[in-house]
Amino acid sequence: MATRLPGHDPALDVTCTCDGACPDRAAHVERALVLEYLTIGWNLVEGVVSVAAALAAGSTALLGFGIDSFVESLSGGVLVWRLRAERRNADPAHVAALEHRARRLVAISLFTLALYVAADSLLALLERDKPQPSIAGIAITLLSIVAMQWLARAKRRAAAALDSRALASDAVQTSACFWLSIVTLAGIGLNALFGWWWADPVAALGVAALVAYEGREAWRGEACCC
Repeated sequence: MATRLPGHDPALDVTCTCDGACPDRAAHVERALVLEYLTIGWNLVEGVVSVAAALAAGSTALLGFGIDSFVESLSGGVLVWRLRAERRNADPAHVAALEHRARRLVAISLFTLALYVAADSLLALLERDKPQPSIAGIAITLLSIVAMQWLARAKRRAAAALDSRALASDAVQTSACFWLSIVTLAGIGLNALFGWWWADPVAALGVAALVAYEGREAWRGEACCC
């Protein structure tokens, strides 16, 4: 029986069967691994640049964005472990067990991200933190918007091909990073243009709520097949 992930794009559907068989599954695993390696590499660079720019500009929002990049790298590491393990042993029962553990670990990273973003946003509101314009911060968030949008779509495609809810949850986290990039960029820009220092932390609280909801769904999700 073919399955579809929640909120799927029909154009990305790839048929899988309940015995774990997919056309060219090994190739899909390798493609997913490449995406996760790109995720880890990009987010490590993004995190270092963002944290350095945040410290220079005194921006709590940009600092939170940078730390979020390291959380995203952690999620990518979980998926690398899951995919490499399947590459070594593609037995359907083994893959199902890997899927369950990986999905739970991704859910934990989503909860961690939601808690951090919420706490960081509330602190910024309480302290009336007013980030200064940062050319490096603007540049890295603009690049992140493009990179995260592409990676999230590619991961959704790979998740459909592998029928993997763990990979789909990781794609959600990548999408959250995309929205956080927009939020961070908007917050810095609105503060610079109009002095609306509160715009970024308020919007980030909404993103934190969305990420927490997706973390709950990932934790409670059923087995990826049937």
